[in-house]
Amino acid sequence: MNAGETQRTPWIVGVSGASGTPYAAAVLRALLDAGHSVDLVVSRASRLTLLDETGISFRDAHWQDDLREWLGRGADGKPGTFACDIAPVRYWNAGDLAAGPSSGSYPAKGMIIVPASTACVAGVALGLSKDLLQRAASVTLKERRPLVVAVRETPLNGQTLRHLVALDDAGAAVVPASPGFYAGATHIQDLVDFVAGRVLDAAGVEHRLYRRWQGGLGGGAGTPGR
Repeated sequence: MNAGETQRTPWIVGVSGASGTPYAAAVLRALLDAGHSVDLVVSRASRLTLLDETGISFRDAHWQDDLREWLGRGADGKPGTFACDIAPVRYWNAGDLAAGPSSGSYPAKGMIIVPASTACVAGVALGLSKDLLQRAASVTLKERRPLVVAVRETPLNGQTLRHLVALDDAGAAVVPASPGFYAGATHIQDLVDFVAGRVLDAAGVEHRLYRRWQGGLGGGAGTPGR
């Protein structure tokens, strides 16, 4: 880096194979809208989920086109709902264990895993580092950077609950993908944005994805703030 240049310090976003790719899209859009750089890691299993939930094949050689199409869709699957500049995104293949985010010396603000499958939760809690997503999460914890895990599964068995407690003990924020209804949701996108907003709250990222509680009953009947 030359003198006077600003070091790029991204948020790392990992997308695992759990259902809930609209949550990941909402988080990515909000990070980019807020002016943050993003390093994106898409697991092999999440490509299957993305294909099933959106019909989009996420391809390494065409990731910009596929990401742009993905982020442009609303939670209802309608294309062209959002316009998003993906220039600040750097994509890393999940099998690339020599990638930047695999090292603690690589600058990053922290990491968000959204959605987080139970397999991903177990891998991170046990420090398995079987792919770049898990390795980047382990690095995030050892470097004492923020790690937000948006777990998306139900019901949760005792083993997964113990893994989540282990992540909490290690300093991660565990955010279940549980939408709230007090913000006045009138559309599926409002429920997705609520979860994405709570994920970003845990990461300390400012956004305007949902109407916050103001202490007055009946506010949920109004128009949601977006």
